Amino acid sequence: MKKIFISISLLLAVTGVARSQALYQPYSYQLYQKFDAENYSTKTRLHTALKPSLIGDSVLMRSYDSIMNYGRYNGGNALYNKLFNEHQVDVKGSNSTFYADLLPDFNIGRDFSHKQNTWLSSLGLQVGGTIGNKFYYNVTGFLNRSEVPDYISTYIRQVGIVPGMAYAGTYNNNPNAYAWDYITAIASYTPNKYINITAGRDKNFIGDGYRSLLLSDYASPYPFFKLTANLGNVRYMAMWAYFNDPANTSQLRTDQHKFGVFHYLDWNVSNRLSLGFYDSVIWGNVDDKGHVRGFDFNYINPVIFLRPIEAASGSPDNALIGITTKYKITDGITAYGQFSLDEFTAKEFFGNSGYLNNKFGYQVGFRGPNLFGVKNLNYLVETNTVRPYTYSERYSILNYSENSEPLAHPWGANFREVVGLLSYSINRFDLMGEIDYGHYGLDANGINYGKDIFKNYTEAPKLYGNNIAQGLATNMVYLQGKVAYLINPKYNLRLELGGIYRTEKNTAFNDKTAMVTFGIRSSFRNIYTDLASYKTH
Repeated sequence: MKKIFISISLLLAVTGVARSQALYQPYSYQLYQKFDAENYSTKTRLHTALKPSLIGDSVLMRSYDSIMNYGRYNGGNALYNKLFNEHQVDVKGSNSTFYADLLPDFNIGRDFSHKQNTWLSSLGLQVGGTIGNKFYYNVTGFLNRSEVPDYISTYIRQVGIVPGMAYAGTYNNNPNAYAWDYITAIASYTPNKYINITAGRDKNFIGDGYRSLLLSDYASPYPFFKLTANLGNVRYMAMWAYFNDPANTSQLRTDQHKFGVFHYLDWNVSNRLSLGFYDSVIWGNVDDKGHVRGFDFNYINPVIFLRPIEAASGSPDNALIGITTKYKITDGITAYGQFSLDEFTAKEFFGNSGYLNNKFGYQVGFRGPNLFGVKNLNYLVETNTVRPYTYSERYSILNYSENSEPLAHPWGANFREVVGLLSYSINRFDLMGEIDYGHYGLDANGINYGKDIFKNYTEAPKLYGNNIAQGLATNMVYLQGKVAYLINPKYNLRLELGGIYRTEKNTAFNDKTAMVTFGIRSSFRNIYTDLASYKTH
């Protein structure tokens, strides 16, 4: 243990030889895809897979500034700039800054398939700023009331959580109306250009795709402490997190909790090729014998792949390893992928594809900017496949989840997916379209077929012959389009018109949703609505 702390101290001492500023920008796909021309250019060598990003590169900073200050008139109309280009409270001192904004998020909609009105009434507040050129902070909170479409209400009843948000309580005696709070807080310290220290309550994402099979921004925010080392072509992250687990309730009727440690090394081999190496371990605050365990200080060690090797030799904890890669074919085409490995037996892995303990997933995708030569027309196409029982464990508290939702892909396991996204920005208008097709197997007749990661995989009905979409075979088609007029880029205030068409069909049910929404939105939080059922209705 002493050697570990000495190693960390030496790392901090060695890296303390330079001074630099890096902006910590909370992750939002809608915002980050606007950087595709810089991120995926063959002329740059940027770390793109670890998000939120530390925006310190001069090329990326210029792009960020141009987006955040679009339409600003220097020395021009002060009222215009306040409404369309500045924070509502914006104080700039000689050595610090402070900003604050009220964040309205209101919309109304109509689900024509179920003849149901939908609405969201949400009001938020964010405060943030910088101290010197090294420290950044942000606190954001929302009070939310909403009547959601039927398929999301079904999800909430099954899971107990508003997707990616928080525990949902029913509201006003309406089975489709819910109330919840949403809070994030971040403090980020960059003492020099080599290291960043971030702590708070938020989400993280690893990968270059829309989805991540390693760590995504889908589940609810969680407390974490993260170290990120920047050594030129190599960026290394070590993170420790604390998760809620209401799916496991103690004898005192209180939620159980668990911990996670995550390591990721991103290596830009060249301007075109990048490789990434990932590992994580999940362990419960109560062991399988009911003994209180708490935080395991053996996991303080920030060395990648050390603990999963120990897990393979008999540790009861849940280890997951993975790799990422991207290759810039041209300035307009980047190929990327992921492979996540939860558990395997070497002999069966290569000899029997239907073996229960062969638990893995993979992703292949293409993305790029300026499609067909049209500036700011960005695209992404990817496919994701995850075998049955991946991310589940012998004891449900050890599964790969946070607050009753997956830490990786929102659909859990036992699925194939093909998703495409198209985004276009012109002046203050943002347009987005999504097409998503999924094929997966739900549990049926009380049998665990491997999609629900909260069930113990030891309850599987068979050891061999497990195939993707086994169980109640289900097909889902999801189409979404949005047109937004950006009022103020500083806090993403916009008028937004959207539409969703979704079908989910199997031999037990045939759900359809066709709806439109309109409202005034703000903040950069991702709200995922391209969801799949976890259970048979």
